[in-house]
Amino acid sequence: MWPWVQLGTIDILVNNAGIQHTQDVANFPIEKWNDIIAINLSSAFHTIQKVVPAMANKQWGRIINIASVHGLVGSANKVAYCAAKHGIVGLTKVVAIECAEQGITVNAICPGWVDTPLIGKQIDGIASDKNLSYDEAKYQLVTAKQPLPEMLAPRQIGEFVLFLCGGAAKGITGAALPMDGAWTAQ
Repeated sequence: MWPWVQLGTIDILVNNAGIQHTQDVANFPIEKWNDIIAINLSSAFHTIQKVVPAMANKQWGRIINIASVHGLVGSANKVAYCAAKHGIVGLTKVVAIECAEQGITVNAICPGWVDTPLIGKQIDGIASDKNLSYDEAKYQLVTAKQPLPEMLAPRQIGEFVLFLCGGAAKGITGAALPMDGAWTAQ
């Protein structure tokens, strides 16, 4: 038995796990592929599988998978990450179809650039390589892919999660919802 079952059922599940490794497909280490698929995709399947029965019994639940813009488009040197995030979008659709009559909604949020410490290292690298200020490098990184020249704050994704858990979003299910500054609109 899972330890959290002692505390009651899980009504809202947010799958938000992810790691990344960038390298061309010909040289991509198989261990990195396996790790990325396990953490970015398989973990979501396992948690969903564990919570759906209790949600179905209550006839209510919300499952929100944090995918990525890379669940909707590809990028060079991100073979495992893109495969996993595309898989999250597919997983979301299938579970939404299977659970629609049980009061469970299932959606994927697909963020573009999010202002996190991980991105800071990438910006530092661009600034150093191109002799730019941090802000100039950040602007170049963001606008190379998306028209809106700013990153999301993590709290904005959290606010969208809260919306998807509310009554106004009852009819939204099986959707891959971009929050990507018009990246995928191009």
